[in-house]
This record gives sequence, structure tokens and C-alpha cells, in this order.
Amino acid sequence: MKKIFVTGGAGFIGSAVVRQLIKAGNKVVNVDALTYAANLDNIHDVANHPGYRLEVADICDAAKVSHLFACHAPDAVIHLAAESHVDRSIDGPGAFIRTNLLGTFVMLDAARHYWNDLTPDRREAFRFLHVSTDEVYGSLGPTGLFTEDTPYRPNSPYSASKAGSDHLARAWFETYSFPVLITNCTNNYGPRQFPEKLIPLMILKGLRGEALPVYGSGENVRDWLYVEDHAHALRLVLDRGRPGRTYNIGGKCDLRNIDVVRHLCVLLDEIVPMADGRRHGELIAFVADRPGHDARYAMDVSRIEQELGWSPKESFETGLRRTVEWYLANPRWLERVVTGTYRGERLGLGA
Repeated sequence: MKKIFVTGGAGFIGSAVVRQLIKAGNKVVNVDALTYAANLDNIHDVANHPGYRLEVADICDAAKVSHLFACHAPDAVIHLAAESHVDRSIDGPGAFIRTNLLGTFVMLDAARHYWNDLTPDRREAFRFLHVSTDEVYGSLGPTGLFTEDTPYRPNSPYSASKAGSDHLARAWFETYSFPVLITNCTNNYGPRQFPEKLIPLMILKGLRGEALPVYGSGENVRDWLYVEDHAHALRLVLDRGRPGRTYNIGGKCDLRNIDVVRHLCVLLDEIVPMADGRRHGELIAFVADRPGHDARYAMDVSRIEQELGWSPKESFETGLRRTVEWYLANPRWLERVVTGTYRGERLGLGA
């Protein structure tokens, strides 16, 4: 049994990781600032578990972070806390630079000093997993895949901030021999995702009978990964990955945005048909594209498959159905989210 720090553990991906870690018998300290996309309902199932502890803290607060390391003495860190929505980074890049760059530096620095004082056997076993994105690689043409050796070419404030945090993590390994691992994942989807992202936003608007806004012509391609598959991959990398190594994680499911929305419309027509008899596909509305919108992402996941034996288990069809059914079964979760500061409005026009 390990004690693991999970930063951002009340968020979408972080909460999936927390739930899996607790189920596997680990102790978890969830370090989360509880910003807009965090949701304590996401960790309701483990909130009273004796192995779970929530620490409300800003990862940019160096004194607080150092205190948490001294107080809890973790065996590992999974660093997920980040500002993550590209559209928000276009409108307000400062928050992304602060959290994703400064926050990662604070976490790495505090963890390294803590690690330096551990006994030799605990030093040898300690790991720091930095979780990142495929967006750091930039935009692919019509063919090819991102590999772990693809040069970085970030095109948005979000991806630039994550690229910088990746470089910090790598530098801590090379300079200090600090046992860092890095993962870069594709677009996640699944239950409990904040509805500023494509799939939950389309579900929300589809249920309301509102227009379904698709950026540009909808031709942009993304690789889709079910969140529970991603959480499982992160656990494997933490347990068996090689320090200093980067692992790409993807769903091997490349789809155009317009095709994702059409898949959703078909599911909504089947499960919750509109009262007026219209098809949800009639709600699709093409809107102004995102500035600097990357054309295509696709990931080569052969390293994590060959070295760690991981592959995605959930197909897009079954994962999407599970996602839609979860939102339909949890209207109170969705209602509480959209009665806050975010109401599904358009972001990221750079105005």
C-alpha cells in the first residue's frame, strides 16, 4: 500500500485516478484548490474512506505545498492539477502560465527537497508522475502519429504552458536525477467532465434543445480516450514506468469533431428524443473557428503497450453511450455545475 499525492484530484481525470487508487488499496491525499472545474461530488464515493484525505491548497503556494509533504510523507505524486481548457487560455492566458508553469515548478521543487531527505530505500521507490497533453506536439498533417520523440510545437497558450511544464519535469530528472515520469494523453471523455469540453457541452445543449455549436467546418481530428482507461494507464506508469521516460497515452480512436457530434445526436435521438419530433442533428450549427485551431492529433501508443502492457479497453461507441447515460442519470450533478459562473457560453474568440 502506498500513500500518493494526487494534485487536482477533484477534477475530471483526477477524480477517476483517486477512485481507482482507493479501490486498489492505496492511501490518497487529494491536493486541490477547488477552482471552477473541480467538483467535490466527483469524489463523493471515497470522501469518507479512511484512506482518503482532502487538502484544499493552491499548488503555487510553496510554503503550503512544502508543509503538506512534511505532514503527509507521500510515497509518490501524480501531478494533474492544471488549467486545461484551450478556449479559456485564449481569453486569459495568465492563469495558465501561473498554474501550469509556476505550480509545476513549486510541486517539483518541494518534492525534490522532500525526496532528498528520505531514507535510501524510500528515495529509490519514490516517483513523481507529471501528467500532460498531446497538444504540446502541435498540429499533425493528414497522416502520421505523434511519438514520444516528436518535437514540441505548441500553438495555444494552454499547450505552451503545458509544454513548459513538461520541460521543467524533464530538467528535474536530468539535472537532479529526480525520479520523474511524464505522460502525454489525448482528448479524454466520460462521466463527470465539466461541460465546457466538447462532448458534455453537446450533451447539455442537446438535452435543452439548443443549437450545437461546431467550430469551423468540424473537420478537426482528435483521438478520444475514455477517462477510466486513462486513469488505469497512469497507475501503470506510476508503478512500472521508467524514471526519465515519457509515455504517450491515447484511445486509438481518431474522429473528426463533426463525427463525434453526429454520434452524440444519434444516441440522444435514441435515448431522449425531442418532444417536437425533430432530430438532434438538426441542431448542429457551424460557428466561428477557434483562433489557431490545431487540425489533427493522433497518438502512437506502442511504447506504453509494449513496455507496460496497457491498451484502451473501452470502445468509443460503448464509452460514449455510458457517458450519455451517466449525464441523463445525474441531472442534479449537471444542474449544480451550470448554475455557477459557467452557463455554456462561447469562449476562446480572443476578444
